[in-house]
Amino acid sequence: MAGIRKANRRDLVLMSFADQSIVSAVFTRNRFCAAPVHVCREHLAGPAGPRAVLINTGNANAGTGAEGIARARASCAAVARLLAIAPEQVLPFSTGVIMESLPIDRILAGLPAAQAALQPANWAAAAEGIMTTDTLPKAASRQIVIGGRTVTVTGIAKGAGMIRPNMATMLGFVATDAAVSQTVLDALVHEAADASFNRITIDGDTSTNDSFVLIATQQAGNALITASDTADAQLLRIAVIEVSRHLAQAIVRDGEGATKFITVQVDGGATQAECQRVAYAIAHSPLVKTAFFASDPNLGRILAAVGYAGIDDLDPGLVDLFLDEVHVARHGSRHPDYQEADGQRVMKQSEITVRVLLHRGAARSTVWTCDLSHDYVSINADYRS
Repeated sequence: MAGIRKANRRDLVLMSFADQSIVSAVFTRNRFCAAPVHVCREHLAGPAGPRAVLINTGNANAGTGAEGIARARASCAAVARLLAIAPEQVLPFSTGVIMESLPIDRILAGLPAAQAALQPANWAAAAEGIMTTDTLPKAASRQIVIGGRTVTVTGIAKGAGMIRPNMATMLGFVATDAAVSQTVLDALVHEAADASFNRITIDGDTSTNDSFVLIATQQAGNALITASDTADAQLLRIAVIEVSRHLAQAIVRDGEGATKFITVQVDGGATQAECQRVAYAIAHSPLVKTAFFASDPNLGRILAAVGYAGIDDLDPGLVDLFLDEVHVARHGSRHPDYQEADGQRVMKQSEITVRVLLHRGAARSTVWTCDLSHDYVSINADYRS
């Protein structure tokens, strides 16, 4: 509890990992990316292997220019002194208010307590410590057996608003004790992000600080996984994606003011990219999201979003729309058997699936989102105060 923005709440997290550990990460594509993102990229590109992660909430250290970079580096240097490692072996992460100076003095004052709390069983406290507008901590863990050895995959994440990651979530950290090569880990972090955090949206905003980090400590004792196409690699892949997807969906379920969890599935596209464009057009639409909040089956809004998704040669006469099992539109117009009462029944549920069939090919894509409520406006209007 470093008091970075508010008193009496966890806001500073320190992670330390074994000498042989390797790390791979993906970061925001926002061109106004935060100072810690710059420093993380710099440190990951260097020869020193990462040994620690430092995370603060309450201040994003974004839009802070050269001063922000200097403060991020100062925090790395402070961690390095405590853990007897090089500053380049520390990866800094920040989340919170943009365009305010990072209170480095509070971070430095809080570090000894964070160091004293370092222990393997502290994942739950860490999940709480990275929260901002989240209403609950987000964590997941899986165990698998690889080569007769038990391998653990554990992760935490934060995020509830300013979520359309375009690579990852606002902050996500997944660690495994599996023995795995850097090449395999680099491929896996991208695949896991694309299967999880790159499939969620709350409000369509891509944060300045989005980061997803995958750590492998090499401590499980399994034979080193050196190729992605082996059976052992596939076992690890499934576990990492399961943990990542659980965390990503938890972010949507905890969306600011959200009352409904919505799966948008688009099938029958010519390419996966066009299916994803259609899915995001639906999931981003304020008109669609507010209709779900009101449980109002004003489902023409969904067809309109399909139409403006950017498929220039789309034939509307081929498009089908389902709301759960209810066939709403057939061949681009209202299904003759569709009854609004059926649509409203589904809309009142807390979990809903929207399925669109484009009838253009065999590609498909799925996105997870939530509704848009009065509380979303209130939370974001009052965020800084």
